[in-house]
Amino acid sequence: MKADSSATLSKPVPLSQAGLWWGLLGVAAFSLTVPFTRIAVQGGGMSPLFAGAGRAVVAAALAAAALAVTRQRPPRGVQWVRVAVVAGGVVAGFPLLTSFALTTAPASHGAVVIALLPAATAVTAVLRAHERRPASFWLAASVGAVAAVGFASLQGGGLGRPHGSDLLLFGAVLAAAIGYAEGGLLARELGAWQTVSWALVVSAPPMLPAAAASLVRHPPTGGPAEWAAFAYLGVVSMFLGFFAWYRGLAIGPMARVGQVQLVQPVMTIGWAALLLGEPLTWPTVLGGVAVVACAASAVRTRRGRPGGAGKTR
Repeated sequence: MKADSSATLSKPVPLSQAGLWWGLLGVAAFSLTVPFTRIAVQGGGMSPLFAGAGRAVVAAALAAAALAVTRQRPPRGVQWVRVAVVAGGVVAGFPLLTSFALTTAPASHGAVVIALLPAATAVTAVLRAHERRPASFWLAASVGAVAAVGFASLQGGGLGRPHGSDLLLFGAVLAAAIGYAEGGLLARELGAWQTVSWALVVSAPPMLPAAAASLVRHPPTGGPAEWAAFAYLGVVSMFLGFFAWYRGLAIGPMARVGQVQLVQPVMTIGWAALLLGEPLTWPTVLGGVAVVACAASAVRTRRGRPGGAGKTR
């Protein structure tokens, strides 16, 4: 266990610009996940099971190589259970659920539901890490969540009737929030890239047969665009992006760093317009500015009572 994983955690964790910038870099990497998942599965040439499980297998191979070359110490005892929680949330849960959802839902609609992820991450971080946040933080986070959903809804043509894929997307949000909170804590003990790498290795045994089964039932026939999207999902969305994201969450406080995710739907819908030709209007642009302002307000709120942020038990 590293020096900053025990005594340091019981002290107040000030807002770190480094944590915010690392978090924003991770969000930028993740902002392309929904459009590229849509590209990979929308034509039917690549099954959602292969897109979700296959990318995890690619990332697991990279992770295993990185851990072996650098001779990292493996997790110990209950850390393995916590690694499994991270794997279930961000390696299996979120990718698989979004892959199946985006076979029928457009990328802009996916962004509507995923816009709730910052608020879900903040709540999970407070519950898991016992971070104390002032009322001003929750006000800013709530306004940000409403603004993010409203922004994405405006671009997606409104909430309308619930899609059949919405339950999958809500499940993906919950899985990711749990994986983010647990991974952020574990990154303080194992290191940021080590945490996601061990999670990928742990997930490999179930994900490899799932990917193999999808290959047998539905051999991928995608073109260069589909395979390029798949490569991004495996190398960046599932691997490199988490280096920055868990680094930012580890620096913390997690609830505040997590609010930079409010800009993710703005980025995602921008990418959807550029890559998928989905419409982009001036009201949407103005809504995006409002979302970014809400994110800035949330991350700049002063912390609550001393001794709460970063405390673990």
